[in-house]
Amino acid sequence: MPESQQEWADRILAGDRRAIARAISAVENGDTAGIDLLKLLFSRSREAYVIGITGSPGAGKSTLVEKLAGEYRARGLRVGIIAVDPTSPFSGGAILGDRIRMQALSTDEGVYIRSMATRGHLGGLALAAHDVVSILEAAGCQVVLVETVGVGQDEVEVARHADVTVLLLVPGMGDDVQTFKAGVMEIADLYVVNKADRPGADRVEQEVTAMLSIAPRRDGWRPPIVKTVATTGEGIASLREALEQFRAFGEQHALRLERQREQWRARLLELLRHGLFEKAISRLNEGVLDARVEEVLARRRDPHSVVEELMGIVRGSPTGMS
Repeated sequence: MPESQQEWADRILAGDRRAIARAISAVENGDTAGIDLLKLLFSRSREAYVIGITGSPGAGKSTLVEKLAGEYRARGLRVGIIAVDPTSPFSGGAILGDRIRMQALSTDEGVYIRSMATRGHLGGLALAAHDVVSILEAAGCQVVLVETVGVGQDEVEVARHADVTVLLLVPGMGDDVQTFKAGVMEIADLYVVNKADRPGADRVEQEVTAMLSIAPRRDGWRPPIVKTVATTGEGIASLREALEQFRAFGEQHALRLERQREQWRARLLELLRHGLFEKAISRLNEGVLDARVEEVLARRRDPHSVVEELMGIVRGSPTGMS
C-alpha cells in the first residue's frame, strides 16, 4: 500500500532517516510531493539553532564542522549538517567530499549529514537549503550546521539562512583579511582563526581586531575571534561557548527575532520570484524565446524591447505573436 503524505510526515517527525533522505531529495528536485510535505511539517517542526560556517576552500570548514557537531552531541543535542559541495559536471550532484571527511560522525544516530550540490546557484548554498533546514528541524535536530561550498564577494547568502554566521580565516594565505572583501567580512557574527598552530595566526587576529575597531556593528555585538586547530579539537569548546553567547545576546536584544523576520521576508520574495518566473515561462509558446534571441543576435531588436514584449505575452495582452 503506497505511503500517504501524512504517514511520510509522521516518519520524519519520528526521526526516520530514510524518510528524511527521501524528503530532502524531493525538495532538491522540486517535486510537488516535497512541497506538499513541507506544508504538513512546517507547523509541527521545532526551531533549531542554525549555524552557518563559511570560509575559503582549504580553511578547514569540514573538519571544524565535524568537531563542533561532536561538541554539541556531547551535550545530548541532535545535530543536522548540511554540507554544500561543488557540483559534479557529469551528474549534477554533490561530489560528497564533505561527507567523506565527516566519517567519524556517520555511525552516530543523533547526527544527520546531507551533502548538497549548488547546482549552479550562486551564493555558496544550494537553492533548496532553506527547505532542508525545515526538514531537519521537523526531524528533531536542535542544532543545524550549514557549511558553504566556499566564499567570495557573491557567496554571502549563508547569512540569510543562519541564526549566526561563522567566518573561517587561516594564516599563511598572504594578506588574509584583504583576501575577503568588505561584503564577506561584514556577514560574520564570529571569526575563527583556524589552523592557529601555524605561523601568522596572531597577525590574522590582529588584522581582524583592527578591522572591527574601525567599523563597529550597529547592533552592539562585538564579534569575538576564536583560535582553533580543528584537526586536534583545540578551541572547539571555546567556539561553542562563543556561539551560545551570541545566541543569548540575540535573545536578549531581539536580534534573532529581527534576523528571522528579514530571513522569512527574503524567503517569501524568493519563492514568489521563482513561482512567477515558472508561470511566466509556461505562458511562452515554444520557439518564441528562440526567435527573439535570433532577432537580438542580428541586432534587429534590442533586448529591453524584447523583454517588454515577452512580458506582454505573459500577461496575455499581445496576440498572434510567434
